[in-house]
Formats: sequence, structure tokens, C-alpha cells
Amino acid sequence: MSINATLFVQAIVFAILVLFTMKFVWPPIANALDERAEKIAHGLKAAEHAHIELTNAHKHVEVELAKNRNDAAARIADAEHRALAIIDEAKLKATEEANKIIAAAHIEAEQAILKAREGLRDQVAVLAVKGAEQILRKEVNASVHADLLSRLKSEL
Repeated sequence: MSINATLFVQAIVFAILVLFTMKFVWPPIANALDERAEKIAHGLKAAEHAHIELTNAHKHVEVELAKNRNDAAARIADAEHRALAIIDEAKLKATEEANKIIAAAHIEAEQAILKAREGLRDQVAVLAVKGAEQILRKEVNASVHADLLSRLKSEL
């Protein structure tokens, strides 16, 4: 066989191989590549969408955290105001109670002074009667002279 015929036969076989490959092998490979590219594109879109959702979720979390921090700060401030109000109220009640106790002590002291004065008046009256008895050298009867002694007590 000549080289031209061999070349010609090889060209025909090659053309048949190319046609066979284009008809039966290439379409499934192209379809597989297209499907793979479509899956990759879909996966990239899903990843991008997930990234956007994650970013939104982070923003939402930050907003909620800031809101909760502000709420907590407001509650703490409110609690501090309540504590100060309770302390002021307790101080006021303590002051009122102290004033009541002081007033009661003053009243009690005045009563004790009055009782002491009454006791002193009685003792002075007894001493006056004894002094008068000694001056007159006779016994003075307290029951007989009760009116005189009561006037003496009132003068003292």
C-alpha cells in the first residue's frame, strides 16, 4: 500500500472517530459539564444568599444586643433611682421616728420634772410642818390642817 492510501484511510478513520465522538461521546460530557456548571452557579448563588442572610442576621443581633444593653442600662438606672427613693424615704421615716422619740422623751422628762416638783413640794411641806412644829413646840396634826397644807403646796 502506498502512503497516500494509508493517509487517506487514516483520515477517513479519524473523521469517523471525530463524528462518533461528536455524536455519542461529546454530548454526555457537555451535558455533564453544563450540569456541573449550573450546580456550581446555583451553589455560588446559594452561598451569596446565605452570606447576605448571615450579614443581616449579624446586623439584627447587633441591633437586639444594643437594644438589650439600653434596656438593661435603663433598668439599672431605674433601680438606682428606686434605691435612692427608698433610702430617702427611710431617712425621712427615721427622722420622723427620731422626732417622735425625742418628743416623747421631752414629754416624759417634763412629767418626771413635774413629779419631782410634786415630791419636793410634799417634802418641803413636811419640812415646813416639822419646822413649824419645832417653832411652836407642839404637834401639828396634818389631817386637821390639810387645807392649810394644800394651800402651802400650791404656793410652793
